[in-house]
Amino acid sequence: MWRGLWTLVARAARGPRRPCARQGSGARAPGSGATIFALSSGQGRCGIAVIRTSGPASGHALRSLTAPRELPRARSASLRLLTDPRSGEPLDRALVLWFPGPHSFTGEDCAEFHVHGGPAVVSGVLQALGRVPGLRPAEAGEFTRRAFAHGKLSLTEVEGLADLIHAETEAQRRQALRQLDGELGQLCRGWAETLTKALAHVEAYIDFGEDDNLEEGILEQADSQVRELEVALDTHLRDARRGQRLRSGAHVVVTGPPNAGKSSLVNLLSRKPVSIVSPEPGTTRDVLETPVDLAGFPALLSDTAGLREGQGPVEQEGVRRARERLEQADLILAVLDASDLASPSSCNFLDTVVTPAIARSPNGNSQRLLLVLNKSDLLPPGGPDLSPELPPHLLLSCLTGAGLDGLLEALRKELAAVCGDPSTGPPLLTRARHQHHLQACLDALGHYRRATDVALAAEALRVARGHLARLHGGGGAEEILDIIFRDFCVGK
Repeated sequence: MWRGLWTLVARAARGPRRPCARQGSGARAPGSGATIFALSSGQGRCGIAVIRTSGPASGHALRSLTAPRELPRARSASLRLLTDPRSGEPLDRALVLWFPGPHSFTGEDCAEFHVHGGPAVVSGVLQALGRVPGLRPAEAGEFTRRAFAHGKLSLTEVEGLADLIHAETEAQRRQALRQLDGELGQLCRGWAETLTKALAHVEAYIDFGEDDNLEEGILEQADSQVRELEVALDTHLRDARRGQRLRSGAHVVVTGPPNAGKSSLVNLLSRKPVSIVSPEPGTTRDVLETPVDLAGFPALLSDTAGLREGQGPVEQEGVRRARERLEQADLILAVLDASDLASPSSCNFLDTVVTPAIARSPNGNSQRLLLVLNKSDLLPPGGPDLSPELPPHLLLSCLTGAGLDGLLEALRKELAAVCGDPSTGPPLLTRARHQHHLQACLDALGHYRRATDVALAAEALRVARGHLARLHGGGGAEEILDIIFRDFCVGK
């Protein structure tokens, strides 16, 4: 319904169709003189819907729909009767706000209409705005793109805003807020200032190298600054995968021998019946995946077939896929039956999966593993009689929920190591674009160190600085900006 409504509004705003040359698919350039409008709040029935405008005709639009006709006080809510500018028919009684530029989200004159959220009210106000001269429906992300064009947001802050809108977990929200607050942009600006100083020293040497008044050791100063920057960039690039996992989700694979309770654990962690649970071994024969919020971190949770020699071609394929997912995992949840640790299948799993993974875990970039002993409710009342040679583990009962809090806390610590803790430390690199420009900057600094001619060294610094500028402030191809702003809804 809403898509059809938006089509009608767009047609009303365009007026009669005229033959014209085919236009490109990119958004219209900000500042073209058009005033845009859109439903900014979520679609569907709601208590309050927010409709916003941006552009030079925002004040005229506000006067056209409201009575009395004068503009309300800037940045103060005012209760007004909204009427159709052509027929004079009442549309709604709403709160309106006036944000004169440049002190607005986009830097342009902006107006907001806080109307009742019924479809008929929203439809009537949108169609009324579409009939105001100089207004047209906004395209996806156009409000934010205008804010970027007017210097209200940097490109990394735009990406932070997009991530905040799409955040589903606490960790994603914290990281997005830090990026929206400009922490990554400030870091990039600091690096760019370091490069600017180094470049100034090198160019001063080129221009005034034979001047006795030139400070001694000026090239050595530039070399020292570049070395320090290389160390900082290399550190961030080593952590780049963590930020991308935080944005898209860590891959957590639940594995173990048949009938250890893997599917029960997946259902418990996802809080819904993802997998079929049965006392019959080998029930799960394919990889079942579900996105979950694990202790505040985003994760893709995979339930896999029990690891054993397949009893038939279907189960053999399931085991093969389980081992394949195991190699791709960021975090392994290894599940064993606490009441059956002496069985050949449990011992084989400990020897072939758990022990090798634990041996690799000191390397920060390797897979991490948590050993979970399920079915603790089947252990004798006097307490578990477990082998002292057993690796560090967590006791859990998927049936009673005993031990779940301890597991969630362990998951929080492991996922903080895998994804990075957004509450502490330097800002994370959450997109491949960030990693690309930092790597290209680092490569250019390598060319600087290897340059045999001072002019080539200066050019390498210019290239490095250009990549930092494109990371923080755009300056790249229009197609890249189109991709970034396409992540937004129409009203943002």
